[in-house]
Amino acid sequence: MVDFRLDEEQEALRVTVRDFAREQVAPVIAEHYENKTFPYDVVRQMGKMGLFGLPFPEESGGMGGDYFALCIALEELARVDSSVAVTLEAAVSLGAMPIHRYGTPEQKEQWLPRLTSGEALAAFGLTEPGTGSDAAGTKTRAVYDEATDEWVINGSKAFITNSGTDITCLVTVMAVTGVNPDGSKELSTIIVPSGTPGFTVAPGYSKVGWCASDTHELSFDDVRVPAANLLGERGRGFAQFLRILDEGRIAIAALSVGLAQGCVDESVRYAGQREAFGQPIGNYQAVQFMIADMEMRAHTARLGYYDAASRMLAGQDFKRYAAIAKLNASNAAMENSRWATQVHGGYGFMNESAVGRMYRDAKILEVGEGTSEVQRMLIARGLGL
Repeated sequence: MVDFRLDEEQEALRVTVRDFAREQVAPVIAEHYENKTFPYDVVRQMGKMGLFGLPFPEESGGMGGDYFALCIALEELARVDSSVAVTLEAAVSLGAMPIHRYGTPEQKEQWLPRLTSGEALAAFGLTEPGTGSDAAGTKTRAVYDEATDEWVINGSKAFITNSGTDITCLVTVMAVTGVNPDGSKELSTIIVPSGTPGFTVAPGYSKVGWCASDTHELSFDDVRVPAANLLGERGRGFAQFLRILDEGRIAIAALSVGLAQGCVDESVRYAGQREAFGQPIGNYQAVQFMIADMEMRAHTARLGYYDAASRMLAGQDFKRYAAIAKLNASNAAMENSRWATQVHGGYGFMNESAVGRMYRDAKILEVGEGTSEVQRMLIARGLGL
């Protein structure tokens, strides 16, 4: 029989991150969210805890854990705040993981120790204005200059997380580097260090949610980097990214479950304190049923990402299950945030309210790292349709 209970080490990690989120993140995140400031001190503490190194080997400065350990941490962080959780998720799955998976020994030695310690952050530049989920529509180009042995990059990227903080050290850029024999675009990924001439980071976006997370548009104007900054095999950038995105969907599912469970936590607490007509509103069946349905969604969504993660770690094909997990969990987060706001009434509509922030944060989970429509497409393909 399949057993999805956490082992002793995993449970210890969960409790540690849960306590950190409640004691260190919860007291300060509302102010960061309201002022749209990046929580550097929180990120620094997460680095000292080893959270950025959870799925990486010790020889790379990591903690020697696995991807499921990262997911446990993401869920517990997102129970309190999603901006902090997505900072970790993007830094690991989109920032450091491509270098770990596809980097040369020299690239790993140069970048991974700082990334796995949380001393620095990395970003992945895929999405472009006007392309969205259509990575094959990439227009950013990188031309090899044989005379200088450099790549010359021109183009722009949009909605890139962790790309403009004071501790961002690099962005891995997806670019067209040629034409394949069948006439399609040859896509490769190239490391662009922060501060490279011609690499410009636009001011941060004004967003509906994730207001304490760092997100920017990037532009590249004759940006020159050494040929050795090519990440992985030339022309394999799209295939590499698809693998990274499949893993990232499990991480986003875990984050979504955290938000969904956080809505339950806040609603149970509020229903026990708020009185109406002479008794706590938690005594009324209408409220009880709303919260019961919320708990059901969070629990079943958690089982989905546990299953996808276990398949990935077992070396099995997990693409379809990652899509199922991400689709179901993001739906649960969106639904739970809506009903949690209903339980809280007018207080849930206030920005200072935790569920008010969760309501604003939930929608992007149905869009980021592949829209819900893309997940349905992947599931259908996995069924042979």
